[in-house]
Amino acid sequence: MTWPVRVGCVPQLASAFQPRPSLRQRIDQARAAHTTAVLTQGIAGGGGAGKSQMAAAYAHQALAAGTEVVVWVNAAETEQVVTGYAAAARRVQAPGAVGQDAETDAQAFLDWLAVTPRSWLIVLDDLTDLERIGPWWPPPSPVEGGRVLVTTRRRDALLSGGGRAVIEVDTYTPAEALTYLRDRFTGVQMAHLLDQQAEDVVRELGWLPLALAHAAAYMINEDVPCARYLALFTDRQSDLDTLLPPGADAEGYGRQVTAALLLTLDAAQQCEPVGLASPAMRLAAYLDPAGHPQSLWADAAVTSYLTAHRALPTTPPATAPAAAEPPEVTAEQARSAVQLLHRYGLITCEARGGPRAVRLHALTARAAREGTPAPEIPAVVQAVADGLASLWPEADHTNPDLCAVLRANTDTLAAHAGDLLWQPDGHRVLYRAGLSLVNTGLYAAALTHWHRLATDSERLLGSEHPDTLTAGANLALCYSVAGRATEAIPLLERVAADSERLLGDEHPLTLGAWHSLAHSYSLAGRATEEIPLLEQVLADSERLLGDEHSRTLAARIHLALSYAVAGRATEAIPLLERVAADSERLLGDEHPLTLGAWHSLAHSYSLAGRATEEIPLLEQVLADSERLLGDEHSRTLAARIHLALSYAVAGRATEAIPLLERVAADSERLLGDEHPLTLTARHSLAHSYSLEGRRTEEIPLLEQVLAGRERLLGDEHPDTLTARASLAHSYSLEGRRTEEITFQERVAADYERLLGDEHPDTLTARANLAFSYSLEGRRTEAITFQERVAADYERLLGDEHADTMMAVDTLHEWRSAQKPRWWLFIKTWFGRR
Repeated sequence: MTWPVRVGCVPQLASAFQPRPSLRQRIDQARAAHTTAVLTQGIAGGGGAGKSQMAAAYAHQALAAGTEVVVWVNAAETEQVVTGYAAAARRVQAPGAVGQDAETDAQAFLDWLAVTPRSWLIVLDDLTDLERIGPWWPPPSPVEGGRVLVTTRRRDALLSGGGRAVIEVDTYTPAEALTYLRDRFTGVQMAHLLDQQAEDVVRELGWLPLALAHAAAYMINEDVPCARYLALFTDRQSDLDTLLPPGADAEGYGRQVTAALLLTLDAAQQCEPVGLASPAMRLAAYLDPAGHPQSLWADAAVTSYLTAHRALPTTPPATAPAAAEPPEVTAEQARSAVQLLHRYGLITCEARGGPRAVRLHALTARAAREGTPAPEIPAVVQAVADGLASLWPEADHTNPDLCAVLRANTDTLAAHAGDLLWQPDGHRVLYRAGLSLVNTGLYAAALTHWHRLATDSERLLGSEHPDTLTAGANLALCYSVAGRATEAIPLLERVAADSERLLGDEHPLTLGAWHSLAHSYSLAGRATEEIPLLEQVLADSERLLGDEHSRTLAARIHLALSYAVAGRATEAIPLLERVAADSERLLGDEHPLTLGAWHSLAHSYSLAGRATEEIPLLEQVLADSERLLGDEHSRTLAARIHLALSYAVAGRATEAIPLLERVAADSERLLGDEHPLTLTARHSLAHSYSLEGRRTEEIPLLEQVLAGRERLLGDEHPDTLTARASLAHSYSLEGRRTEEITFQERVAADYERLLGDEHPDTLTARANLAFSYSLEGRRTEAITFQERVAADYERLLGDEHADTMMAVDTLHEWRSAQKPRWWLFIKTWFGRR
């Protein structure tokens, strides 16, 4: 790759940009006074004071000085910070950043900043959520060349912690304001506009940089000198007493900006394309000030709104023709309206801005919203929502930058639209944004989003509306992804029942809800409820969707894997071999469903003792997962755990242990120390330590796993029982007989009660208990248990199965009073999905 690297769109400096030497001196002094490697500055002040322009000046200065990495992030929402960091991680090729999970890539970028010797500048523009930004502050730089610059309207004490200096940005000084007007007019050869009323103009505008920019653009485009502008502005201020009463001006500068905006819009309305400036400004005001795609203006919803709300000049009555429909606004005219607003300084339109090509100041947007007649607001909201929804690509991974911008714009729209996005139903853009968060791996944000949608939908549409059911199902999905199956299950049971009652048992939402419920049952270890439900889901899918539909394939994979986990591997394997081949043929060998089918087949081979087929298939699954999903995707972590455990079982513990130590650390870092996958990785690592005789490391780790599973999953979850059985085995090897037998008796009783007499785990638990009795010298009890074990194995698995033969051999040895030998393998199945 080549250096320097610039990420994000650094705003161009405004015409007649003022260097503001006194402000720069305060910023430079603050930087010089700190000896830490990273200096984060909170530049606080009211909207429109020029904070972003000052930050942009530093960014351009850094680029000119050869700073190797300059990242500009629109930080109004924490998700935008994460997305910006993720993009930077890919550009600098940070280790661990593979483009599949935004949070993982963002963390990889911060890790890279902490160790790179390269110089860098990170600008967080318009930082709003100080409470959630905590984990995403850039780290101290190992070199003096690492800098952080922040702009924000917040003035909290949080800003001054962590080695950050706070510099307040106020308005221009009177001299700076006059200099700005003089430079602006001189730059376009219109110095005559600066007359004796200039000082009065800048004073009326409050010396606010944004209001001065609006006023200068108006005076230049209309060739109006300061004296005439002052008269017009004063008239507009009088009109504002009804539109924006002084007491409602919470921003402190809103009236000056609004008055200047209205004057400028009046002029722009008369320019070609005539009558489009005001409606275009209203649309832009409901979008993210940090930018939106220029392609939005070619959307049919946007052009239809502009057509309906265009203010064309009226024809004198005497010569007026018969009434006719107004001509439709074309996409080209809509783009021309954007350029017109750009020319009048109301927005910025830069093609190089990519998905954020069209930007405007937040205070300008606020003024435009407050100037929008109330009856027009619903039409504005509908047009913007329809336009955003139409821009969304079918798959998020095909254009992650665009999807991030669309999510930010949807959030902005929702914040300003209130309940208008729920009339008459929930707008599809809200649901698409939520799915995008899940698809991108922003699980915490997705959970918050779907919780809000479910709450709003129930409040506005009622608990039985299809949109409410859909939001509830997606909220439950987020709970499941987060490892919170106990919260997902009651929600899904209600959604599935309501959907079946209200929409019918053949509706796609009903089918999907039952399938999701079965998955949650699986995660909760409720196999007796899971399998019958999955069988019904698969039958319905085959009947309603067809044998080769992707949802049918997914149901078939899920059911087959459930068979395997329940000890029915002979049924599972043919089903999985079929569905893996079907998925590869229908969807391609790189589709996530195909990958999942092969992984499930490998797991079934493992449960059937077919290691020679299992390990090569797992190695291929892991390689494909790393290539297609990324090194730190949760599915990749699961494949790595499975392969490492298979290595351990096959006697290759020296290969398994480093792999499991890595994945346990990765899972804890990425998913949290109590996520089910993290506990599975630790359990598998403990088992590998056991095979190598590393008891001092094995037992504390198993005790930690058991405590975590008891707390998170409950005493009777299958994963909890497996952890307890593993710990009993370890106590046995350490000679801790009393603890061992207590655990083994409890495990055997729990398995028999919860899974049934014939489940493989129940048989293994009985065999383990028999062996523990034998070690304690309780020969009669040991033989009694072992007779039952051998008979059950022979009946269920056949007399030639390895487990059957081993059980029979052990029974003969005990009957002959030979020294007992350990033969059992404590099964450590990782996450059942």
